[in-house]
Amino acid sequence: MAIEMKVPAVGESITEVTVATWNKKEGDVVKLDEVLCELESDKATFELPAEAEGVLHIVAKEGDVLPIGAVICTIEVKGAQSSAAPAPAIESAAPTAPVAASAPVSSADAKVIEVKVPPVGESISEVTVSVWNKKSGDSVALDEVLCELESDKATFELPAESAGILQIVADSGAVVPIGGVLATITVGAGAVQASAPAASAPAAAAPSAPVANASYAAGHPSPAAAKILDEKGISPAQVAGSGVGGRITKEDAQNAQASSSAAAPTAASTVAAAPSAPTNNDARALRREKMSSLRKTVARRLVAVKNETAMLTTFNEVDMKPVMDLRGKYKDKFKEKHGVGLGFMSFFTKAVCVALKEFPSVNAKIDGDEIVFHDFCDISIAVSAPKGLVVPVIRNAENLSLAGIESEVVRLAGKARDNKLSLEEMSGGTFTITNGGVFGSMMSTPIINAPQVAILGMHNIVERPVVVEGQIVIRPMMYLALSYDHRIIDGRESVSFLVRVKQLLEDPARLLLDI
Repeated sequence: MAIEMKVPAVGESITEVTVATWNKKEGDVVKLDEVLCELESDKATFELPAEAEGVLHIVAKEGDVLPIGAVICTIEVKGAQSSAAPAPAIESAAPTAPVAASAPVSSADAKVIEVKVPPVGESISEVTVSVWNKKSGDSVALDEVLCELESDKATFELPAESAGILQIVADSGAVVPIGGVLATITVGAGAVQASAPAASAPAAAAPSAPVANASYAAGHPSPAAAKILDEKGISPAQVAGSGVGGRITKEDAQNAQASSSAAAPTAASTVAAAPSAPTNNDARALRREKMSSLRKTVARRLVAVKNETAMLTTFNEVDMKPVMDLRGKYKDKFKEKHGVGLGFMSFFTKAVCVALKEFPSVNAKIDGDEIVFHDFCDISIAVSAPKGLVVPVIRNAENLSLAGIESEVVRLAGKARDNKLSLEEMSGGTFTITNGGVFGSMMSTPIINAPQVAILGMHNIVERPVVVEGQIVIRPMMYLALSYDHRIIDGRESVSFLVRVKQLLEDPARLLLDI
């Protein structure tokens, strides 16, 4: 009996995942709850445990992007016992034993494996069988290329999922949908015959198996470590793993910076010492890097928001002197009492929460033909992390004090930098605040974080001459930008919301008095 392992539901707004790393190989015997592979979404990396004990058959390869509910692999429950059959087959493959003697055993244990079209791309629904490299009745080995498949975007090879006898179902030129059957492989006589050549050196094969199993984790990076090494341009072979079985952890990859930089002068000096290696100071190099899963997902979603929403941006400016004076007066006592610094984010979050209560449509979302209003304020804060932009959520921010908000900001930002944010900590926000001012941005038009309908952009604080009570004075000014979905937020509401935030920041006492 084969059990299909499917992509589980992993988050509220996550519709697809990427297969990052397989911890097991095709045909391996797996145990219940043993980790099969690691899956990546645009928000987190998580493990997929086995739902039963049996023989693993991989459907989705590393790097494949799968929708929620798609089949990743199958587990053949009855195959767990038959997987031990090759051992006695090796003994029976002695020169004095005829090959035909294995036929009764293989026919009794024979099973048929369907070779299906694997998922090959997000928008590809069918493929064309280009050419078969094998004929019906041929014996095939594990991972041997059976045929070439063509889609409207690329041509790729289909390897055999098991050793056995091939029977072709779809001929060359046939158009087959994703998941359609291309051929069958009868595992039995063909599998025994395929294993016969290995019997010539049984003594050598026996000790090599444990070594292969032991060396699988050694030098193999985790998904997070692999991305860090790719960004640094360091090969996993150059990094010593400190994880279980020698696996390369994220910390190993982060610490590999020093070794790679140390090796660079040595390599450079070697090249410089070689008399035959000319130097060219005018050479212009090109460098290509594969786009990360997070970056691809962020790009796709931002474009979708631009195309699917009626997004507009309104601007205003706020005099930050009252907030800065208040911080300057109490920041030392605030930190001494609460253990965190008094920053601008807590004032902005508090002001936003007050304004969201007065303008509930800014704190809503669209669900089909309905508008869903939130009676709470889960404020998302955009944080720049090593993997890219992430948006953790401060839950029930309207009930938190300034110290509580600052503590959450510090906690979430720290976890973002360490790539330790959970799915729960990045899901379910109702409104987003992004601060481009920390990078020096004077003005921007932030893009809405779907399914939310509005986002507030903070910018840098610049001293500018302004008129106050008929006098020209120098004040620390900041531009604010509110991008909103015009489908449910009118211009009056958006402008009034931003003006309300401005009033609360220019008179912080209103936050304390709730007026």
